[in-house]
Parts: sequence; C-alpha cells; structure tokens
Amino acid sequence: MSERTDARDRSGDTSGDSFALSTSGTVRTAHCNAIVLVANDVEETRDGIALLLAADGYRVDPARDEREAIEKARRQRPDLILVSLAGHPVEVMASAGRIRQRASVGDEVPVVVFGLPVVEEGEELAIGRNVYVTSPDNFDQLRGLLERLL
Repeated sequence: MSERTDARDRSGDTSGDSFALSTSGTVRTAHCNAIVLVANDVEETRDGIALLLAADGYRVDPARDEREAIEKARRQRPDLILVSLAGHPVEVMASAGRIRQRASVGDEVPVVVFGLPVVEEGEELAIGRNVYVTSPDNFDQLRGLLERLL
C-alpha cells in the first residue's frame, strides 16, 4: 500500500506541485533526493509517470507544457528533465532544448525526450551534450536509463 505525501522542494515551496511517494521497502535510497522534472501535456500520462518515478524514490516536479517546465526548473533546479510533449519531433526536441537553456540549468543536467517516432520502440539514442531520445516499450526501460544518468 502506498501513501501520497507532499514534499518540500529545495526552495521550501509547499505548493503541492511537487510530491514524493513513499512505499514500504521499495524506495531506492540512491534516488531519494534526485529531482525529475516531467514535462508532459497529457494529464493522465504525466500523473502516471510521476507516480511511478516517485515510487522509485525520485522527487517529481510535473509540468503541463514548456512554459511551466521552464518556470519550475528556474525555481527548483532538477537533476534530470524528462520531456514528452505533443508536436513534430523537431519541435519537441527544440522545446526540450529551450527548457534547459531558458531555465539556465546547464548541460550537466540530462534531458530525456521520449515517445518520439525517431527511434524504434525499446531503443535510445544519445544526441548532443547530455540529451537522449528514447522510445521505451515499458517503464523498466525508462527506469534503467534514468538510473544510468543519475
């Protein structure tokens, strides 16, 4: 049984937009403080990803779009940015780059863009400085990539 709890981000904000999920015995301590910004424009998908990542011990900061992702990344520097937005693949990749650039988080913060038809299902591709495109066919593959990057 899991319990949802609001967590303070590094700036002390308790707006409820960031949350962590504690599950007895399943939180991996290596990720307890890692913050993942999840930019996804489909509420059900965004919430599902957030719950799965939180169950693994990540602190998750969900964003509905590029603008909100930039604002949130400025307030609370994420350890990783996960992007899955609707649009042409070139525009989604450009949006991911703008999130990192306009939030001034630097190239050391990995950006993972997923769900684009530019890579085969189950594969990943490293492009640019610390930018990855993946099309996982299950959550375990996405989890594995995040573990390698963090």
